[in-house]
Amino acid sequence: MNDNRALYLECAAGISGDMLVAALLDLGADKEKLIRVLHTIPADGFEVKISRVKKAGLDCCDFDVVLDEEHENHDHDMAYLHGEGHEHAHGADEAAEYVPHEHHHAHMHRGLHEIREILDKTQMSTAAKEMAGRIFDILAQAEAKAHGVPKEEVHFHEVGAIDSIVDIVSIAVCTDDLGIERIIVPHLNEGSGTIRCQHGILPVPVPAVTNIVSAYGICMKIMNVQGEFVTPTGAAAVAALRTSDCLPEQFRIVKTGLGAGKREYEIAGILRVMVITAEEQENRICKLESNIDDCSGEALGHVMNLLLEAGARDVHYMPVYMKKNRPGWQLNVICMPEDIQKLEKIIFMQTTTIGIRRVMMERTVLPRTVKSVQTAFGEAEVKVCEYDGIKRFYPEYDSVIQLCRKSGMGYPEMYAQIQQLAGEAN
Repeated sequence: MNDNRALYLECAAGISGDMLVAALLDLGADKEKLIRVLHTIPADGFEVKISRVKKAGLDCCDFDVVLDEEHENHDHDMAYLHGEGHEHAHGADEAAEYVPHEHHHAHMHRGLHEIREILDKTQMSTAAKEMAGRIFDILAQAEAKAHGVPKEEVHFHEVGAIDSIVDIVSIAVCTDDLGIERIIVPHLNEGSGTIRCQHGILPVPVPAVTNIVSAYGICMKIMNVQGEFVTPTGAAAVAALRTSDCLPEQFRIVKTGLGAGKREYEIAGILRVMVITAEEQENRICKLESNIDDCSGEALGHVMNLLLEAGARDVHYMPVYMKKNRPGWQLNVICMPEDIQKLEKIIFMQTTTIGIRRVMMERTVLPRTVKSVQTAFGEAEVKVCEYDGIKRFYPEYDSVIQLCRKSGMGYPEMYAQIQQLAGEAN
């Protein structure tokens, strides 16, 4: 997929595992490939139904994991979920339960070890397996915090149930098939009130969701609507997939997918996903700035390369004097708003800094194109800019160096020759 493209998840009615799978299939993920993978899951008691349904009059894709009677979990029984009837609770969508090993329960409980074995035996790509494992790991961390136990001791009920395993495997397979690396999720809309789960009646958002959004810095908006709109699997998928929370100021919509939810609330349960392309001549940029000490020049050189490879428009650092006259460095990174989160992660991971300043800026850029110029020693790339009817030619550094090595000429001479040839060709 084009590097300028991104996947935007518009979670106006929240997000759940089945909604996300349906939206990705509607967007164009390979349904036949998904079915083949699901047939290799080493578990029984389910079948998958993919169909078209109407939500608020809109045509949506519906992904339904149909369970047999033994595995049914009342996930879409609205009266049950909101506390009416059913003396014994079996859980809301994907809420998890910690179960001591010595206790016996009629329903299947799986820990991370058992789930990893299932994923290992499922025939999907390495990238899809890694993504599915990451989603489960995020869920385990959230449940471990809620119950005050190590994550390896968390035993899942609904999350480890087969419908949730199918949802998470499907999310991983579909995102891998689409090949989309940049995924933007600005915020999650959530409802209010209470929901019935394994532990009884709990407030919305449920503990697993609050732990996930807190740990991964996901912004939430609470709607004045009773009901659970964000499930733990939906939140965990966002935490695992999201690369940015910032939409481009201007973008074009290339394709749209609509995924239907199963629960009936006053707001239609629809997840809309869009492939978008940012306008190339975006005039809004961000400067990331950080003062760093206890960091070697070699480390800064490495981090500069990583930042540029990850999409930074420019990177530089300069020596500064910090508190108590300590020598240090000021790192400056120029980037597009949608790349902020990805680049900040690199800075925090690769340097000793504990804080990054953000400055949003407006800029003026000249129209530019890159053209190839034929020289006696091979092709050279030249950036062509225009201002007030006057064209300017800037040979690309890598091209100049490559031709210098071939020809034995000095850099200034080769640069001037390429520049002259570019001017003559235009």
